[in-house]
Amino acid sequence: MTNESITRRDLLKQGAIASAAIPFMNPIANAGIDYEKYDGLGLAELIRKKQITPLELLNAVRQRLEAVNPKLNAFAYLFFDKAEAAIKQGLPDGPFKGVPFALKDLGMNLTGTVTTYGSRVWKNNLASFDSTLVTRYKNAGLVIFGKTTSPELGLTTTTESAAFGKTRNPWNLEHTSGGSSGGASSAVSSRIIPMGHASDGGGSIRIPASCCGLFGLKPTRGRIPFGPAAMEGWNGCSAHHAVTISVRDSAALLDNTHGAELGAPYTCPPPARPFLKEVGVDPGKLRIAYAPAPPGGVAVDPECKQAAADAAKLCESLGHRVEEAALPIDNAFFRQSFLTVITVSMARALEDAASILGHAVTEADVEPATWAMYQQGKTINSIAYSRSIANMHQVGLAMAKFQEKYDVILSPTLAKPPVKLGVLSLDDPARFGKEVSEFSPFTALYNVTGQPSMSVPLHWTRDGLPVGVMFSARFGDEATLFRLAAQLEKAKPWANRKPAV
Repeated sequence: MTNESITRRDLLKQGAIASAAIPFMNPIANAGIDYEKYDGLGLAELIRKKQITPLELLNAVRQRLEAVNPKLNAFAYLFFDKAEAAIKQGLPDGPFKGVPFALKDLGMNLTGTVTTYGSRVWKNNLASFDSTLVTRYKNAGLVIFGKTTSPELGLTTTTESAAFGKTRNPWNLEHTSGGSSGGASSAVSSRIIPMGHASDGGGSIRIPASCCGLFGLKPTRGRIPFGPAAMEGWNGCSAHHAVTISVRDSAALLDNTHGAELGAPYTCPPPARPFLKEVGVDPGKLRIAYAPAPPGGVAVDPECKQAAADAAKLCESLGHRVEEAALPIDNAFFRQSFLTVITVSMARALEDAASILGHAVTEADVEPATWAMYQQGKTINSIAYSRSIANMHQVGLAMAKFQEKYDVILSPTLAKPPVKLGVLSLDDPARFGKEVSEFSPFTALYNVTGQPSMSVPLHWTRDGLPVGVMFSARFGDEATLFRLAAQLEKAKPWANRKPAV
């Protein structure tokens, strides 16, 4: 019987029992090493210098997880036995050799583990192969020990599901950690791990990064492989990468995972040099478009306005040229096309799930908003679907022309600080769409265009909740974002700001 063939409660209990067999003494702490103060590259350096071993680090992570995860509910599955076996078999000599890591429970397969997509429908979806990206993670030396939570099919901007319950924000347990990579952001923000796999179809790396005070970069379309089970997500709108504490971890991880795979439907310009080498390089005097007004005229919370305005001033103080500008996008035009693609893609996924369930998906199998979107997706005809794809390409062209004048676009990541749990859940179809669009009106544009976009943790509210600021660059130009992010990280450091969970 594999770990994934038993219940989640049993899984977590089994993890606690397994660690109980290990002496409570933490050799890392006893050696005066607080692993929570290190990013991924820093931990790998400790391992290379033999100051700690991968197994000692894994056990320290397990102890930290067991101390804080009951408050957070950030993990869907744990398989420390597989992680220990990988260490004992010998790890590849990659830049993250021995660093513990977790996959998001959506879109990626790891042999012998379940990927549920945050849904009861796929609760028995046991993988017989590794995704291309997972293989690259392993080759980088990462030790994969668990899957972090996601809402059903990644459809909302919070991480709450009927399958796994509510994932909580370490900065305030009554608030969302964001979505759909909210399990990853909760785990990284609480310093269980220094970085975690995440994916972004409408903002799902940048939104949780903003909610939890982390750095989150969505790469250019085609930069990171999807296959082999699926070669794209949401007609190219979705992208995989990570949420991280440090900018350099994000860059180094991208260095070790980017590049086309066999059969890839998209390509993007190759980097001129490793992304890690961009970290610390002077970005020069950037032309920055300051775009504080959201598409569609959604109201923006004063804290989010202040975060973006302060970031604009900070950029000016660093020598960049900042000017306020309106984006050349008709919100209704772009959003309708985007939602059409999502609903059709989601309807197809649920139709295909019949082969896993052994029967057609019913209303009882999925959450209310998921079911409503499924019904809507089935009514969209092929011409409307094709037209939406063509319209999205026109949005990409309009933004490319706009950015002939600007190197970077600066805006709030979100229109609100992290809201309370329950507001953005899939429980109420009538309320769901309105709440999501009012919470996150900025991020999806860059999924439609395929541009790289990042959320940088530059602001905290008076109540102590993180608020991110979003910077987006030309298609294929992650290098500029890494240069700017590193400059901002130095000017206004965030790594030492940790929740008290």
